[in-house]
Amino acid sequence: MPPTVLVTGAGGFLGRHLVQELLARGYHVRALVRPARVTGKSPLPPLTSLPIDVREGDLSQPASVAGLAEGCAAVIHAAALAQVNPARNPAVWAVNDGGTATVLELARQAQVSRFVYVGTANVFGFGSRQQPGDETRPYAGQRYGLDYMDSKRAATERVLRAVREWQLPAVLVHPTFMLGPGDAKPTSNALLLELYRGQLPGYPAGGKNYVHVHDVAAATVNALSQGRIGESYILGNQNLSYQEAFALMADTMGVRPPRFAVPTPLARLYGAACDAKARLTRRPAQLNSAMAAVAGDGHYFSVEKARRELNLRQTSLEQAIAEAFHWFKAHHYA
Repeated sequence: MPPTVLVTGAGGFLGRHLVQELLARGYHVRALVRPARVTGKSPLPPLTSLPIDVREGDLSQPASVAGLAEGCAAVIHAAALAQVNPARNPAVWAVNDGGTATVLELARQAQVSRFVYVGTANVFGFGSRQQPGDETRPYAGQRYGLDYMDSKRAATERVLRAVREWQLPAVLVHPTFMLGPGDAKPTSNALLLELYRGQLPGYPAGGKNYVHVHDVAAATVNALSQGRIGESYILGNQNLSYQEAFALMADTMGVRPPRFAVPTPLARLYGAACDAKARLTRRPAQLNSAMAAVAGDGHYFSVEKARRELNLRQTSLEQAIAEAFHWFKAHHYA
């Protein structure tokens, strides 16, 4: 009988691609999704229509997921709250760090043969285009004051402690900025919609690494049988400045790219103004000073380790953008 893999965060952008990748390889899948009372809606149709075991549970409430991993040979822990606005939010810590503690305990009780933790490349120090960051660089995100980055770093350290103290057979994968079809919320691909709608008049000074979500899903599933225990792998592809990335996205979608460079001091001033507005209205503004600071830096990474040890594919960014845009058009987002 094929082994059963528990996937947390199965209702998310990456999570649904992980489920499909696992099914394509013959695994049985138990998919954890957030309860309807939390999300305000039932599990997404793409999941409920698949031949999988869908379970509802809230990782910030351990009792709701008791015994979830029983009978599972492996766990892929992809659940996370990727919220950066507001910059400080206790719910982010409850899901990202507290939820990881819960899933680690479930995995220990079930004595799984492999635990794959899905983190973020931002838990490592970034570098320049000429000397990109890698898995050896110490965390640099504390400068921003973002609970998302800080909580993901804490969760990464928690997994590594479980490897040392429990001998948990864990491999850690850390995606960069994912693009591709099926982003129903939408999350990272919302950037494409903003460009398409002409809502981004300028581009900030920094840049980042981009990757097709299919490549991340495939390498993550590869980590069930490949990679070294206790090792981290950055899953990405192409390093681009925001100017380069926005121009490529606009060209692929057939619209005009943003024409104006936004000076970093101006971006930081606008971020501070948004912070003040959020304090007055007690609601998040369009962005915050932490987001403005991130956009001014170049978050560039090397993915050579994952290419060597996890057979990370390198699908072109043009294809990722085109597939995402066509999916949005087919589902009436654009």
